[in-house]
Amino acid sequence: MIEKKRIVIVGATSAIAQHCARLWLEKQPVDLILVGRDARRIERVAADLRVRSPKSEIRAVQAEFFNPEAIKASVEGIVQSGNVDVVLIAHGSLPDQRNCQNDLTACKEALDVNGISPVLYAEAFVQKMAEANHGTIALISSVAGDRGRKSNYVYGAAKGMVARYAQGLQHRFAGTGVKVVLIKPGPTDTPMAGHLKAKGAKLAPVESVAKKIVKGVSLGKSVIYAPGRWWLIMMVIRHLPSMVFNRLNI
Repeated sequence: MIEKKRIVIVGATSAIAQHCARLWLEKQPVDLILVGRDARRIERVAADLRVRSPKSEIRAVQAEFFNPEAIKASVEGIVQSGNVDVVLIAHGSLPDQRNCQNDLTACKEALDVNGISPVLYAEAFVQKMAEANHGTIALISSVAGDRGRKSNYVYGAAKGMVARYAQGLQHRFAGTGVKVVLIKPGPTDTPMAGHLKAKGAKLAPVESVAKKIVKGVSLGKSVIYAPGRWWLIMMVIRHLPSMVFNRLNI
């Protein structure tokens, strides 16, 4: 009997995470653990996925996302039954920049959920992967983290932290059995970006972004831009001289 691949998704109620889960289930039955803050929402996602893949083992886990000790306990509870093959850390929110500028509590919450919490979860899981010398940890950052812009620099700062952290992990585990994948989606057609869509922004289909992620994770790519064109777009933005960049309304 072939042992099922063991996959954990942290922030599994996000639209991108749900579509990634569906793609993994389409390939083969898996042992899937869905981690989220809202017990009802995470169980609804699990119920939908069980219908899609009756031969998979799918478990919903309610967890704390900000308390370090609670995060550590949740991860230990997950890994105690066996090594994990893939961890996708997908949670986050898209805050209002102006609100973050005017409300330090909102600013802290945006930094916590988009930066600190993903890093803490990654560090907790990677400790176990290091012991086993096995596993892939994939972190969803954003193209917003490539260069600070006035329209979303609090969100961008949090995602930039995730990117630097992932790069450090890649350096730490180079040449080992642990792989680290950094994912940088562009604006994607999800509920989180609904206000951007209402303003006429062109958003990538969530299905295509999820396909890019799942394929890149399976290949162990170090960085995934989704869609791929964002690699070129952000390369240009990163290298614009300040005298040019500061004139742009972005």
